[in-house]
Amino acid sequence: MVVVAGCASAPRGMLQPVAPAAGTDSVNMLAATTRAPSDEAGVLFSGDRGPGVSFSNIVVSIPRDREVGTIQLPRSVPGNAATDFVVTAERPVAKADLAKWFAKAGGRKRRVFVFVHGFNTPFDRAVFRFAQLTHDADAMAAPVLFSWPSRGRLLDYKRDFDNASYSRSDLAYLLKTVANGSAVSEVVILAHSMGSWLAMEAVKQIALEQGGVPRKINNIILASPDLDVGVFRRQVEDMGPRRPQITLFVSQNDRALQLSQFLSQGSARLGAIDLSQDEYRRQLASLNGITVLDLSAIRAGDRINHDLFAASPDAVRLIGDRLIQGQVITDTDVSVSAMAAETIGSAAGLVVSAPILVFNAAAER
Repeated sequence: MVVVAGCASAPRGMLQPVAPAAGTDSVNMLAATTRAPSDEAGVLFSGDRGPGVSFSNIVVSIPRDREVGTIQLPRSVPGNAATDFVVTAERPVAKADLAKWFAKAGGRKRRVFVFVHGFNTPFDRAVFRFAQLTHDADAMAAPVLFSWPSRGRLLDYKRDFDNASYSRSDLAYLLKTVANGSAVSEVVILAHSMGSWLAMEAVKQIALEQGGVPRKINNIILASPDLDVGVFRRQVEDMGPRRPQITLFVSQNDRALQLSQFLSQGSARLGAIDLSQDEYRRQLASLNGITVLDLSAIRAGDRINHDLFAASPDAVRLIGDRLIQGQVITDTDVSVSAMAAETIGSAAGLVVSAPILVFNAAAER
């Protein structure tokens, strides 16, 4: 717990807009949040619940000459656009103007990329993480952040879960708004950690209301999902046969999910399952359209191994080159290691590759 908490420290007020610098890149995102607005300079939104959904257009400047998967936070606010992740513009967006934003930002592909962050995530960290992932994945999609009121404190796990539950209908509203937009042809959702439960609940709610998931929502990516395995199965079943492709990023070395399992009184978390165990393969095999990518062999980011989906260049490449394009990951999309295949072997439905292990439910059946 001390290790996890020690990695969360960062200066406050990092979202104070600064002048852009030459030779940098930028990500222009729409942020939708159920957080309460903050009067503190550079914070924008707190970890408390707001009265409704607020929308903002945020432009993040990203320095060049940095490694894929890294975020260069300013050591002091407001930061330097030449060397740090900083905000160069921020303005509120009215609900009535959302269609105009999507029409302008969607571009030729008319694709929208929605990100839902996880537990222990202040608003500024969610903004910078999503900007980094969108930039490094070369997403070619309009980036939309949905930020629920995470308190950003390790010991507020139960409160964070309640706040995620509080935001379910608001995320469902956002997804329906995006899917109904004439300027949008595809919607890809990536949810991390506790945000995976929220995303699945919101999509399930839409499915129950409309008799299925809108066809434009064609791909859900759950990264390190902090979600009970049985609950996930029920969510998928409740969506019915008209549901999107679902891809899971899992790792047995995810220390944050080990803590979550302890807090959940031993309930196995979906993001930490061991694919070599028949129990988990059987539970997933009966679900159509599920692909699992095991990142346990990857070493990237910090020692917590909870952000591998965004910190690992291999995972980022798959997200940008394949998943955001609405495609299914197969063994041909990862670099195969003959030595690994010979020494480890594979069960039915498993393809051993380096550094990613691929499980496809259809192959298991």
